[in-house]
Amino acid sequence: MIIKLVVGEYTLNVVSAYAPHAGLDEEVKRLFWEGFDEIVRQVLPVEKLFIGRDFNGHIRSTASGYGEVHGGFIFGERNGGGTSLLDFAKAFGLVIVNFSFPKREGHLVTFQNTVVKTQIDYLLLKRYDRGLCKDCKVILGEILEMQHRLLVMEVSIMLKRRKRYTRGRPRIRRGSLTKDKSQELEGRLSALGAWRSSGDTSTMWLATTDCIREAAREVLGVSTGVSGRHKED
Repeated sequence: MIIKLVVGEYTLNVVSAYAPHAGLDEEVKRLFWEGFDEIVRQVLPVEKLFIGRDFNGHIRSTASGYGEVHGGFIFGERNGGGTSLLDFAKAFGLVIVNFSFPKREGHLVTFQNTVVKTQIDYLLLKRYDRGLCKDCKVILGEILEMQHRLLVMEVSIMLKRRKRYTRGRPRIRRGSLTKDKSQELEGRLSALGAWRSSGDTSTMWLATTDCIREAAREVLGVSTGVSGRHKED
């Protein structure tokens, strides 16, 4: 399953995956990875990609040719499912982020029952977006789907503030408002009689705002040129 989100100027793709169990037929596993491959290929290079869930694979702490995929903060022995995940991440330029932060064992274990505790749930993102991830860990005490534990990733995305420009349009000098000018502005508004306007709500609102702008221009003055961020109120 893939969910596409647009946040500011960024497009985020969130993919949830559930890989076949180790004991299932190899054909089932092959079909899963082929389908997963097709989904990830739909994500454009400029878009952000976040992948997570149960991959039913074990990955040992030693990188052994996969140093660009994980940082070694893991435990256990690798199996076929783990190798498939590592190969997939390497092929698509991904990094497994819950291997990138030093944690106590309790914050690494994603699956635990009375017999075994291990890591089979993983979170991945594009390697060049690695700096977006500030932390990744298991939340102790939170149990999902029987013995699975909640694995979370903290992501920080900086959004650019969009500026609107008004070229050559006069702007009221609001910064010149003082206590004396405030009193002068109040008197000027009373003299203009904007509060005595009549008609429907829209007509009254337009008359009042025009009156406020006119009085502010006369008392505070105006400047011309390119505005910094916002158009005149």
